[in-house]
Amino acid sequence: MIVRGVNFGGWLLMEGYILGGRNIPEGEFKSKFSRIYGKKELGLFESEFRNNYITKEDFKIVSLWGANCIRLPFHYKFFEKSPYKYNEQSFSFIKKILSWAQDCGVKVILDLHAACGSQNHDWHSDSRGKALLWERPEYRDRTYSLWEYLASKLKNEKALYGYDVLNEAVVGKDRLGTLKNFYKDTVKAIRRADSKHKIFLEGNSWAQQVEFLADILSDNTHISIHTYQPLNFTFNFKRNYKYPGKADGTVWDKRQMTRYLKPYKVFSEKNKCDILVGEFGVNYRGNAYGETLWLNDILSTFQEFGFGWTYWTYKAVSLGVFPDGIMQYSDNPSWIRREGPVYGLENLYEQWGRYKKDIINSWKTKSFFANRDMLSVLGRYF
Repeated sequence: MIVRGVNFGGWLLMEGYILGGRNIPEGEFKSKFSRIYGKKELGLFESEFRNNYITKEDFKIVSLWGANCIRLPFHYKFFEKSPYKYNEQSFSFIKKILSWAQDCGVKVILDLHAACGSQNHDWHSDSRGKALLWERPEYRDRTYSLWEYLASKLKNEKALYGYDVLNEAVVGKDRLGTLKNFYKDTVKAIRRADSKHKIFLEGNSWAQQVEFLADILSDNTHISIHTYQPLNFTFNFKRNYKYPGKADGTVWDKRQMTRYLKPYKVFSEKNKCDILVGEFGVNYRGNAYGETLWLNDILSTFQEFGFGWTYWTYKAVSLGVFPDGIMQYSDNPSWIRREGPVYGLENLYEQWGRYKKDIINSWKTKSFFANRDMLSVLGRYF
């Protein structure tokens, strides 16, 4: 099977921009929420979000689009109650997710998006600015243990496609050996429990540098890359860039897209491994800047090279920066408040007590609309 799917980003790991706000670490948001409302209310908030943001209906929607896979980012704290001890309720929830996927005819890739200690310095690994996974061996040991636990529990799940063992690791050149050894030990941990499901290893530097992994690939172990090139166009960080066109000194068109991705094709042929593009996406601006042209060119290149892919992301609050959702939330209630001075997520500190029911309803997919321009392109390649 060649993977053609979407990411369910922002669900089992909350990301600020996906919910219309600043990109603060999940732990920072929940810590302040708990100080205001208490731990019991935080537990209610977490369960309501988990049970309403994505439901079985979303698996049906994706399946009807023609997608065959969902990449599911998760936070290690979703499973870990305390070091080396795990939350069986969370495991039951994952089992339910896999049953939804099985019923809807799609597969699931589990993606460890925020590891113990954080694997990079960005918000999406729940980092406060440090990547302590690479500084503290205990954090790496806890990650091996978590993956072995998950693999032992899920090894017979038919809807499980594979394990994306670590999202977007970032280490310096002097620590590549640490990252490589981490991958070796993680693969060993998984294989002690599960010998059949695919394992995906992401390259260094936000899943881009893969050459150093060539000598540790083995049967059913593959490579996942991420690409948002040209970044200042896809994220809309520099305004008025168009595709095709010049971005940061390079003319980006189908030829340049092919040139950029070709080394990964060469790597896959040389090392007899699959390439999964676990993340790619573009900020939608009414299709005034060539967003669908970019999407068609990158998807056609994936198809030519035989790459699997999962689009980032399925649903998000519509904003002017960062890759947004195929399903978009366009309303502007007081808990979104695009005009500021506080944006999105952090408005919940003030608004949750007053508008709890309305906030929960706004998380449901029925409150979002499908971006038909983007779907028209994705539908040709699903």
